[in-house]
Amino acid sequence: MADIVQQRVEDRLPGLEQLERVGLFTKKEVKSTALEYKLHRSVLSKDDFIGYVQYEINVLELIKKRRARIGYHFKREDIEFPIIQRINNVFKRAASKWKEDVQLWLSQVAFCKKWGTKSQLSKVFSSMLAIHPDKPSLWIMAAKCEMEDLNSSESARHLFLRALRFHPENQKVYQEYFRMELMHAEKLRKQQQELEMAKIDIGEYTFSPEILSGGLAEVVYRDATEKIKGAQFMLSLLQIAAIFDFTKDLQDKILQNLQAQHTDESVTWDFMARRELEAPGAPKLHSAQGRASDVDRREERCCAVYEEGLKSLATEPMWTHYVTFCLDRFKRKTNVTELKEKRRERLLEVLQRAHDALLLQESFYRTWLQVLLSVGHMDTATQVAIAATKCFSQSVEIWSLSLQTLVHVKSGEVGSLFQEALKHVNPKVTDSLPLWQLYAEWSIVSQCPQDTDALFQKALLSTVPAVSAAMKETYLEWAYKTGGYKRARKTFKSLHEHRPFSKAFFTKMVQIEKEQENPKISNLRDYYERALREFGSTDDGELKPRQRNCRSQKETFHGNHTFTQHSNMVMGFMINCSILFSSGQKH
Repeated sequence: MADIVQQRVEDRLPGLEQLERVGLFTKKEVKSTALEYKLHRSVLSKDDFIGYVQYEINVLELIKKRRARIGYHFKREDIEFPIIQRINNVFKRAASKWKEDVQLWLSQVAFCKKWGTKSQLSKVFSSMLAIHPDKPSLWIMAAKCEMEDLNSSESARHLFLRALRFHPENQKVYQEYFRMELMHAEKLRKQQQELEMAKIDIGEYTFSPEILSGGLAEVVYRDATEKIKGAQFMLSLLQIAAIFDFTKDLQDKILQNLQAQHTDESVTWDFMARRELEAPGAPKLHSAQGRASDVDRREERCCAVYEEGLKSLATEPMWTHYVTFCLDRFKRKTNVTELKEKRRERLLEVLQRAHDALLLQESFYRTWLQVLLSVGHMDTATQVAIAATKCFSQSVEIWSLSLQTLVHVKSGEVGSLFQEALKHVNPKVTDSLPLWQLYAEWSIVSQCPQDTDALFQKALLSTVPAVSAAMKETYLEWAYKTGGYKRARKTFKSLHEHRPFSKAFFTKMVQIEKEQENPKISNLRDYYERALREFGSTDDGELKPRQRNCRSQKETFHGNHTFTQHSNMVMGFMINCSILFSSGQKH
């Protein structure tokens, strides 16, 4: 191994001597050979190769900086080129050993692009694709590199055709292939324009009109749409074609096929409707009122297309596109009041019709209620809120939204609707906690204490641990506010043996005790002991990080209470005790 390393070091000597001779490196800096030994050990590590490459790249960066500093820009073939070649060789050795590591291949690609060795790119991609032909993204990357970095449309086309042999129905490959052919046509058109401007006679060589107009891209389009069906894919090709200004005929052809073949898909109608916004219209208007009128006419044409689509395709996706369009237009800012009001009325009308057809998505009800409340339509908002719960009776989110609306409008049906919500929502669903919390908040404000207490008692019996634990804390806080310390203490005693608990339940009682004029240490001790018993060793909140340096241990304070001790709570208890004793309190 030493002989091989010595040979490699000697091969580097001309470059190192050149670095020292021209003043870029010092004599001490050119004597490092430790990394060479790492690459010839019996057990090779990928990190050794990566470290070697990074070291050599750092050398290149340092050379670049020192060249700029001293103004020396010669002998690149004797200094940088050997280092770059050495790095490529190391990459090649590493890739041959760890063939499955795609990131290793891509690192070499990035290196070749940065340090001007693009001639190596084709070889690297060819080797990588021979091992990873199952990854479409690598084929696309290789073709883009040939097209953009190496300026070879022919090689890029060849790579895309090979990719389609492995991935004959991959949408992304076809989309990028289609884009590449359009870019090729655009490049040829620019070349033709430059030659015509320079008045250069090109002899027998002529640019094919079919290719210049995107004929090759059209071939790709036909082949793609034969293998991949669907309006969404066809629209993606149409959007790519729209980027180029010479593809009007191709766009028209795609549009005709779209209308002829995919009128049974909602995305087709959505696209056709939104096109009306961009359709040529009246000349440019200078007044705000005139522009608003023109926008309104365009939006009306869009709605007409949606209405036409609904005649043959009255499905939930179709209504979703229609409502989304109306909502997008409603959210657009305008200073013209008439246009703003018309957009709002249109949105409310479409929402109502979709709801009546039982095809309105759950997510739109929130927007609907917000718009109704913003314009003061309280009665309608109440009706919509109640109707939404009938359409989505199992949805906690819809129940919460509807109940919030009824609470906001101060409806008399809130109490009965809460009861309905608890009947319909699955009692074992953890997400029902917001519903219980909302119910409790409303009851505290609107109902008598006896009804509120009955509600808390019912919530404590929930089979969902999160609900039961959270409501214990709320119950304790409500008891303290309505009945003072004695009631809070009584409530705590009635609950402290009924699991599950939350840590906040105990910390809340500690806080209540400390707020008293004469807090009792025995009570504080009891709260802390109970909290430690529950959370001393398993707490995953703010106590956990401090558990690293002080392990839980068992200890007895008084009686026979043995519990799991956590330093944070114990320290809190001791601090409380010291404060109380220092202030002269007697217990």
